[in-house]
Amino acid sequence: MAMSVGSGQLHEGRPFDPYDAHRDDPYSFLADITEPVFYAPLLNAWCVTRREDMVAVLRDDRNFSARDHNPRSSVELPEDVSRMLRTWRGAGALAVGSLDPPEHTRIREVLNVGFTPARVRAFEPTVRSIAADLAERTAVAAEFDFITAFAVPYALEVICRRLGIPDEYLDRLRTWSEQRIELMMLQSYTDPDPLREYARGLMEFGAFARSLAQERLVSPQDDLISELLHDGKAGRTLTADEVSVQIPTLVFAGHMTCAEALGTIFYQQLQAPGGWAEVVDGTIAPRDLVEEGLRIDSPLAGMYRTALHDVVVGDVHLAAGSRLLLLYGAAGRDSRAHACPAGFSPGSESASHLAFGHGIHFCLGAGFARMELEVAIQALAARMPDLTLAPGPPPCHRPVFPLRALSELRVRQRRRVAGRSSGDLGDTLAPAELT
Repeated sequence: MAMSVGSGQLHEGRPFDPYDAHRDDPYSFLADITEPVFYAPLLNAWCVTRREDMVAVLRDDRNFSARDHNPRSSVELPEDVSRMLRTWRGAGALAVGSLDPPEHTRIREVLNVGFTPARVRAFEPTVRSIAADLAERTAVAAEFDFITAFAVPYALEVICRRLGIPDEYLDRLRTWSEQRIELMMLQSYTDPDPLREYARGLMEFGAFARSLAQERLVSPQDDLISELLHDGKAGRTLTADEVSVQIPTLVFAGHMTCAEALGTIFYQQLQAPGGWAEVVDGTIAPRDLVEEGLRIDSPLAGMYRTALHDVVVGDVHLAAGSRLLLLYGAAGRDSRAHACPAGFSPGSESASHLAFGHGIHFCLGAGFARMELEVAIQALAARMPDLTLAPGPPPCHRPVFPLRALSELRVRQRRRVAGRSSGDLGDTLAPAELT
């Protein structure tokens, strides 16, 4: 690894620490960094903050590999846990996000078939039904945590319905996803017994995915898994083993990032001067709200790449094997790239972002995610027009970098009594059961 570290390594004597000191607001720290590429000792990676440098890296798959793109635990795991973490998908199996060409090209070509604009449009009525039903159930509560009551269950049910996974597995899939986060992003030593439990959970996740793929191979249904096995263009499909490897990633990425984006979008708009009313009355269009939410705080703060050869990134010489962290969230605030608004500003024509990545690894479900986020906003605006932030301290983020996940977002609404909306918020915020 190149050893010359610029002055951007430190800020007021402190290293970049997105797990603790800069967990809730990494952007103030990054805005003060004078060098677009700096080394972060706690991450053991070179952080790239300038949009044009990120785009150049993402376009250059000859010099940069995505094979090691996931965050690493900073704690040495027990040997049996490490073995299970390496093999839970299958020996040597990699999800599409970890593949480089030419294997990536072949797998991605088939996966794309499941997320064409036509397929997204065809599935939209199902998403609207899920959103409306969940909004109706959530609306019985005067105050609730938006993350656990709506964002997570909505996003998880949507992707599982697209994959064809029965609702009875939703709780287990949520648990398995959380166990994966714990193992991938562990930052301090803990009792090895829970780690073994998490790893065994991932082994169950892998076995479940393989069983599901085999079932759809024999008995296809109207779902994404069956499409990948049977409906590829010109006969190009995936094997059951190849599909089973992708299922956990489709579940994980398909619900975690969507739920995180919903949390950010609602928090930003609810604390904005116009509040939720500007969405309800149409002043702010759902599509503009989605794009600005993704720009101001990407649900995936960044993604790792590895230099395959000696390279230069942002005038910094890096040796082959250097690890880079492309800070997608910083790209949306990079005033050097475009006249981006300093604050949250839905509808700004200059707003753009890298929340879905760029290049050959651009999120294959980007169109699906945009539709899903817009539908959620529309459903909640129709069913809960009076949403506000609940009193209390600002929400905090979970220590799961590079994910940008709010731990909680307390919201409240006026209750409608006897067919009318009460004008006295204090009289109508009675406790209610959340089903």
